[in-house]
This record gives sequence, C-alpha cells and structure tokens, in this order.
Amino acid sequence: MCQFENGAFQKKESSNFDFSISKFSNYQIFKLVTMNLKLKIWRQKGPKDNGKMVDYPISGISPDMSFLEMMDVLNDQLVEKGDLPVAFDHDCREGICGSCSMYINGEPHGPGRGITTCQLHMRSFTDGDTIHIEPWRAAAFPVIKDLVTDRSAFDRIIQAGGFISVNSGSPVDANAIPIDKHDSDRAFDAATCIGCGACVAACKNASAMLFTSAKVSHLSLLPQGQVEARDRVLAMINQMDEEGFGNCTNTGACEVECPKGISIENIARMNRQYLGAAISYSPPKATGGGD
Repeated sequence: MCQFENGAFQKKESSNFDFSISKFSNYQIFKLVTMNLKLKIWRQKGPKDNGKMVDYPISGISPDMSFLEMMDVLNDQLVEKGDLPVAFDHDCREGICGSCSMYINGEPHGPGRGITTCQLHMRSFTDGDTIHIEPWRAAAFPVIKDLVTDRSAFDRIIQAGGFISVNSGSPVDANAIPIDKHDSDRAFDAATCIGCGACVAACKNASAMLFTSAKVSHLSLLPQGQVEARDRVLAMINQMDEEGFGNCTNTGACEVECPKGISIENIARMNRQYLGAAISYSPPKATGGGD
C-alpha cells in the first residue's frame, strides 16, 4: 500500500497480509481454481435396453474447461478403472455441427443461452454442484446408447423437400437475381439452423416445427426456392408427421433454447404457406389404359 510522507507517496509493505503467490504450493493453487462435482448421467447399453441414472463424483475440474472436456476427463477416469466410458455425440466442438446434444439440468444444452453443449463452460457451475445429464427425450429420437440419440428423422425431413432443383452447369452470376435485403436477412437467419434438435427436446410435445420451418423458410424466402415452395412445404410437413413429431404447443420454448436463436416467426410463415399450398393443391390425375 502507499502512504503520503514528506510531500510524496511512499510505498509501504503491509505487515498484516501477504498474498504473494509464492506462499502457495502448486497443489494449493490447483485446488483454489478447480471444482468438485457430482454427475448423474443416463446410462443405457442399447436401444432395447432399460436405462438408469448413474452417479459419478468428479474432482479437479477447471472452470475454464468446456462441458465436453469435463466429459472427456470423466471418461478417462472410467477407462483407467476398467469401466465403459459414457457415449456422447460430438464433432466440431465449435457450435457449428449440432452433434453435441445433452439435456443438462433440465435444459437442452444446459443453462447458457445461444450456445451448444460444446460451447458451455464449467464456470456456469459452482463447486459442489450436482449436474443431471440426459439424452434428448423424444419418440422420434430413440436412444442408441447412453447420451447418443438417432436424429436421422431430421435427415429424412430434409430429403423430402429441403432442396432446390436447378440445371447443372456453370453457376449463375451472384447479381443476376436481385433479392430484397429484408428477405435475404430473414433467409440467412433461418439458414443458421444446425439441426441439433434442441427445439424438439425443449418442447413438451416433442415438436419439430421450428426445425422444419427454418428449413422451409430459408429456401422459400429466396427466388430460387419459390418455384418448388408449394410442393416443398407439403412434403416436409407430411414427412415430419410420419416421423412421429408432435404438433406445436405455441409456448415458445423452442426459440428460447435454440442455440442459434431461430425465431418462431418461421413457424407462422410455414403454417401460412402450408394452408395456401393445401388449398391450391391438385393431386395428379391417374392415367390408365382405355377400352
């Protein structure tokens, strides 16, 4: 600290406190910045097996670790003991691929907002916390093993109509088709959907309306996608229903939990498009041999 003496500030060493880092051993410093946690994790051997929550105490977790890094530490400890590691999905670990799908303390992707599980850091928790970790819960997302679920239902919805048909050859010049800035912005916002399934996990009806509407909107808002807009919305919604997803609850939990902030305005837009397409749709006439 400093004291004012002889017309100038003089630096004085305090005799009461000494926070010099040299006073602590490396082990003591490590203990000051790590956490001890209790994990309750869903374990399930296979799709047809019964699962249960299993307790795992874990210590020495740095607040700067990502949630998946914490899971890596746990799995290393399990392997060293001769136990099976916890199976969970992951790939890019940058919030882009949508693979990491964990239901953490009753929320998809955990307590953060606008982030995926891989972007969640352990500083969101405190020393001594109990953390519940489960897979997505939806009939259309059956559990494969532990925290891994089968989300191929999303792929089949995309295959039903999430594309545009164009002639092959050299690409059209980027400025050949003028697009309104407002429409391009909305299309880009919808296109940020990474298909993680948090919207389904958050919905009490396990609805995929937010996902499907984002895929419908990001194409139908652009001129290139408007040619097939009617067939697209009919096909994708029909496929969504066939996969066993529920209907929209209008509670908005999907938008809140979506790591990319996809707006439920897309659901309203898709509903309008679906109604218009259903009214105007004429099934193809059957052709048969004449007499």
